[in-house]
Amino acid sequence: MSKDTSRSSHAVVSLRKVAVDWGRIGLTGFGGPPAHLALFRRLCVEDHDWISGAEFEDAIASANLLPGPASTQIAIFCGWRVRGLLGGLIGGVFFILPGLVVILALAKVFLGGHPPRLVLGAAAGAGAAVPAVALDAALKLVPTSWTRIGSGLSQRARWIGYAALGGSAAALVGPDLVLVLLACGLAEVLVRNWGQPAQGQARVVAAVFPPLVVGGGLVALTWTAFKVGALSYGGGFVIVPLMQGDAVSVHHWMTSGQFLTAVALGQITPGPVVQTVAVVGYAAAGLSGGILASIVAFAPSFVFVLGGAKRFYAVRGNRHAQAFLTGAGPATIGAIAGSAIPLGLSLTHVWQGIVLAAAALWLLGARKGVVSTLLLALLTGVVLTVLGLPT
Repeated sequence: MSKDTSRSSHAVVSLRKVAVDWGRIGLTGFGGPPAHLALFRRLCVEDHDWISGAEFEDAIASANLLPGPASTQIAIFCGWRVRGLLGGLIGGVFFILPGLVVILALAKVFLGGHPPRLVLGAAAGAGAAVPAVALDAALKLVPTSWTRIGSGLSQRARWIGYAALGGSAAALVGPDLVLVLLACGLAEVLVRNWGQPAQGQARVVAAVFPPLVVGGGLVALTWTAFKVGALSYGGGFVIVPLMQGDAVSVHHWMTSGQFLTAVALGQITPGPVVQTVAVVGYAAAGLSGGILASIVAFAPSFVFVLGGAKRFYAVRGNRHAQAFLTGAGPATIGAIAGSAIPLGLSLTHVWQGIVLAAAALWLLGARKGVVSTLLLALLTGVVLTVLGLPT
């Protein structure tokens, strides 16, 4: 572990400054986790020297081993690092809050009872590009995960198997996908620790298989949001297959088209992409549902980081955590890629298929960004609606 121990436990930074600077990043941080991490590094390492570069990189590596949104966890950690517990709470909240306000306002517009036709066209256009965004997100995760599992024949075979299971689960079983992700992670733990004392393995089983929540209404919404915050491994886009089955097929909170809109809104609004869960919550139970879903989804990150901030780096050296992520990682990649199938099948108009093909070429061929892809698709939807095409 690289850590500058010459610094005091917490830099002297006012809580007001934490609120203002973290909130500014939450409001202007378009582009997902890479943009957020770059902004926090510039603020905390380069501009103010509150945290050493090595310590910041260690924090990112540790956050990537935890479930949930990594950029939010870094926001909480940096707040804790510069101003203790209150700094972590205020930093995390003010990083999340701007994007939450924006996305709930947009949810009211796009999911309202009678949205204007141009709004429907914008939603249909942006939603048409979402399957391509899912595939792009999965492909970007492949190289690191493929290298991580090892170069042996059995190791590569396990990677392919985990990815295939994740992809099949996302396309076919929907709400039970989380069990497949957990099973693949546990399988890798068991393979890598075969012959170790059973007691240690039992602790791993207890850690990765939390009790399941059953029921309907707000209980069901709480469980969906909890999966997003506490059981999502491998990047922000894994929330899509974790939510899709619950939101569309099981509880019917929203239509397939509305879910596509929710995913698009989560990508083009500032702040963490996990904010998508707030749109699902809004569809399920209005404004209170959106707020509840967001609180539940982000709460695990606060618990993980603030509850264990002093031992945050130890996660990086935990071989069980490493093994679990080595197995869950390819399953997650498969799930993200597999989610493109039901997302694509949700498209209802021929012109949306053309937009999807163009988005795939823009993202995968020209290697352009996600935000520009979705905004161009949204504008295309608006133009085609003005020309009289159905939405």
